[in-house]
Amino acid sequence: MNKLLMHPAAKPVIFGLALLPMAWLILAAATDQLGANPAEALIRSLGDWTLRMLCLVLAVTPLRVVTGTPALARFRRMLGLFVFFYAVLHLLAYAWFDMGLDGAEIARDIAKRPFILVGMLTGLLLLVLAATSFNRAIRWLGAARWRRLHRAVYAAAGLAVLHFYWMRAGKNDFAEVVVYAVLLAALLGWRVWHRVQQRRKALVPVQTSGVH
Repeated sequence: MNKLLMHPAAKPVIFGLALLPMAWLILAAATDQLGANPAEALIRSLGDWTLRMLCLVLAVTPLRVVTGTPALARFRRMLGLFVFFYAVLHLLAYAWFDMGLDGAEIARDIAKRPFILVGMLTGLLLLVLAATSFNRAIRWLGAARWRRLHRAVYAAAGLAVLHFYWMRAGKNDFAEVVVYAVLLAALLGWRVWHRVQQRRKALVPVQTSGVH
């Protein structure tokens, strides 16, 4: 698997796969397959794919460690940028189809509906993460500060689930919300557990060296 993922064609293939949801939505819109309210279906579908991509990005490190496949790390940055890509499309679809690109109306909607405010905050966090995902930003910030900053992806994930929860609360439909919440909690829990294990392993030589 590692050898396959290191193949030069692997990144273009993953890139193409990540674009498939967008291609399907364009085709569905062009062939009138988005239902009675295509604008709402498009906005929600783009939001769903933002959350799915976010879960996928957060799963890269656990999968890399558990399966012993370090080549998976090659795709984390690209997948992270696809999270931002779908989030921007979600925001643009909302601003265009729901608000008619009216800035004043968008501002009023943010003030009136908390889940819109939370969605905007999530978008801002993703913007910061996307803007600092490149090597130049890592050199400018320093590796340690860059890692601390990019832990904000978990805050973005939590806000995204909260945004999704409030959106679904109006219809009293929480099944998908629970799935995403459990998945993200498991991924965060694994990260905390793994970090604790790494710290314990780092302490072992120190403790051993003190015994004579």
